[in-house]
Order: sequence, then structure tokens, then C-alpha cells
Amino acid sequence: MYKLIVSDLDETLLSRDGSISEENVAAVEAASKKGVKFVPNTGRGFASVQPLLKKLSLFQKPDEFVISYNGGAIIENQKNQVLQTNEMTYEEAKGVFDITSQYPQNDTHVYTLNELYIYNPREEDLAYLKPRHVEYKIMTDRDFSIFKNEKIMKVITMNPDEKVLHPVHDKVMAAFNNQLNATYSSGMYAEFNHLGTDKGTATLELAESLGIKKDEVLALGDNSNDLPMLRKVGMPVVVSNGTDEAKEIAKYVTKNNYKMGVAEAIHKFILD
Repeated sequence: MYKLIVSDLDETLLSRDGSISEENVAAVEAASKKGVKFVPNTGRGFASVQPLLKKLSLFQKPDEFVISYNGGAIIENQKNQVLQTNEMTYEEAKGVFDITSQYPQNDTHVYTLNELYIYNPREEDLAYLKPRHVEYKIMTDRDFSIFKNEKIMKVITMNPDEKVLHPVHDKVMAAFNNQLNATYSSGMYAEFNHLGTDKGTATLELAESLGIKKDEVLALGDNSNDLPMLRKVGMPVVVSNGTDEAKEIAKYVTKNNYKMGVAEAIHKFILD
């Protein structure tokens, strides 16, 4: 019996427009009523997840959780209490930003514990963030010293053209001798976290704190930033729109995509 479900959000639980299907909502609520914990495990900040928690009847609930920033923080839903963080060093974050912000065709996100800052924002990026309730501040210059006293959770760069995005990713990793955790997401983001920070490590840390074994954890994902999570749990599930790399790890690939794939998996492994 699975006691914990951890799920990626964008293009896994949520559709490409940021919405969630009635089928996915109903399945999550049914699993919760059976005592199975449902934990969003996302690259996003936890503030943007609050509207979703309301839809899932998990908003402000004690002993329910969100994993944010690709494993950079674990938050209890009640009062958004931050239980654990694994942030970048200032030098790491500044080094990434100094490289990515040199590319005029890319924008760069800097995530602190509580806020998102965007330098050189692209219109299609802002359009993607809007329906996901992601609030942000615009950086008008490259002065990174404003983050000197902040917890910096991750830095990401965005361009929808992989031929533009991947060389920037490679330059960052070369500069750091691969001593960062780097992933891709949503087909347009390259994300950088402190080495050792990932969705899978945070999942197992949360599970251990709850007395749940890894074989009792079901994880749902679709993309490369989900791979550590999928590799470390008992039942890795990938929705049908997931990448080939993710599907190779999965023990089950859903017949449905993000619209009903999560519901399909919950019914198969928990409800039916």
C-alpha cells in the first residue's frame, strides 16, 4: 500500500495552460480521504501553489506538505511553515546569474525563499507564469548584491529554443566543473540548484520524517527535473506526455497525459 504520493505539477498534474482537470482533483481528494498523503513536488515557489492547494482541499492543512524549488525547501501547508531548506551559496547563484544574464535572448529567474525576480523577461515566459499564479518582480539591472542577505533557492534561465538554451546551460556547468544540480523543465527552462538538491532527496527526507519507507512512495513526473524523484521511490510513474528519458525509468507509463494521467495512476495503485 502506498502511503505517500509526490507529484510534479506543470505538465504532470496540471495542463499546459496551468489548469487541473476535475478527474485529477477527484482522485487526489479520494486518496487523501483514504489517508494517503498527496505532496506537490515542484520547481516553483510554494506561494504559487496555494490556489492549487485550495482546489485539492489541502490548503492550510496541518501535517500536509509541499516540496518546492526542486527539493530546495519542504513546507508544511499550515501557516506555510518552512521545515527545511537547501539553498545555493551566494557565490554559486551570482556565478550562474553573471553568465545567463549576458545572453539577451534569454531571461533569468532568481528565486529567493519568498520571492521571484526576473531579469530581461521574455513575453512568452510571463504568459506561461500568469495562469500559474506566479508573482514576480522585475530586475532592471544586473546588480546581484540585492540578494546578499537572502536565501537563494535556485537560478534558472529561459529560452524556448533548445539550440539557444542548451549552450547556456553547458557554459554554466563548465564554469562550475559540473558542481551544481542542473535540470531542464517545460521544454524551455534550464534550472540550477545547489549540488545534492533535487526532488528525490527531498522526497525521501520528507518520507523518513513521516515514518514512510521509499517502497511506500508513488511519484509522478514528466521531465528531467523529475528524474531524481522517479529513481528514488518505490513506484515511479510517468504521464504519457513525459520525455523518453523519464519513461525509461518509470515502472508505469499512463495511457493519459497531464489531463487525466495522475487520476489514472491513483486509481490503478491506490483506489481500485
